[in-house]
Amino acid sequence: TIQMTSIELMSIGLAVGQKAPAFSVRDQFGRVQTLDTLKGPNGTVLLFFRSADWEPYCKAQLVQMQSAFPRFEKQGVKLAAISYDSEEILKYFADQNKITYPMLADPDSKTIQAYGVLNQDQGVTGMLKGVARPGYFFIDTNGIIREKFFDPKYRERLTGNSLIAKLFPELGQEVIATVEAPHLQLALEQSDPIGISGTNVTLVAEVRLPPDVHVYAPGAQGYKPTQLVIEPIRELVLEPAVYPPSKTLYLPAIKERVPVFEGTFRISQDVQVSTRSDLLGPLGKDGKIFTISGKLEYQACDKTI
Repeated sequence: TIQMTSIELMSIGLAVGQKAPAFSVRDQFGRVQTLDTLKGPNGTVLLFFRSADWEPYCKAQLVQMQSAFPRFEKQGVKLAAISYDSEEILKYFADQNKITYPMLADPDSKTIQAYGVLNQDQGVTGMLKGVARPGYFFIDTNGIIREKFFDPKYRERLTGNSLIAKLFPELGQEVIATVEAPHLQLALEQSDPIGISGTNVTLVAEVRLPPDVHVYAPGAQGYKPTQLVIEPIRELVLEPAVYPPSKTLYLPAIKERVPVFEGTFRISQDVQVSTRSDLLGPLGKDGKIFTISGKLEYQACDKTI
């Protein structure tokens, strides 16, 4: 037993592989920002959000993004967030919360519409008219959309650190424990130490195998496939575990080809803090601490055993 504290790719917005539309808008500091001014050495993350004025989930997400901002910069990725809010609203929010990354004002929703994320649900009127569906685009240095992360449920959001974990899975997260097990070493990581209602925290199990040792991947027949099993907690929503691509190993003695993992590989799983107050209960000023328990099932073999 181990102790360790994916958002689904949706059809919302322009497709991966498309050219990102050009735009020219002002940020909270009054500076004109374009795709060129926001282009980092390794690309751009563009966060679309509903509002920094009236939307509590967006406000919390924007503050969390500030804590992850240095990590984006370190990876050569520029970060910007865009909504239909005015420059004045964005400046007020940025000043109050010490936001230093560009927050882009698109009050006529032209950019929101160009990226295909305008909320056009039936009955959207009043202050919701022109609002964006929340989510991220990752745009490379050639202006091509390489990844996107959207969810139709507006309360459910990736944190900035969870996004980094998906864009750069090789980067280490906060290591919370290491486990010595027969035939392998296990490091347990999480993207964020703190979650709020609606946010996804990414858990990672990094498995390190000795040379010539393999474990079986999901889909293996006749062997115990590797499986990360997290015990359910009512206050948290567990997304499916995500496994890396496997290798095909040929076993000459029995003339079988089986999917395996070798070397070092990572299994990730998103845990979402529930948006239901009846499940969370009273949090108090210091919130709550959850211990998430689980187990890693596997069958390890070498060339002889």
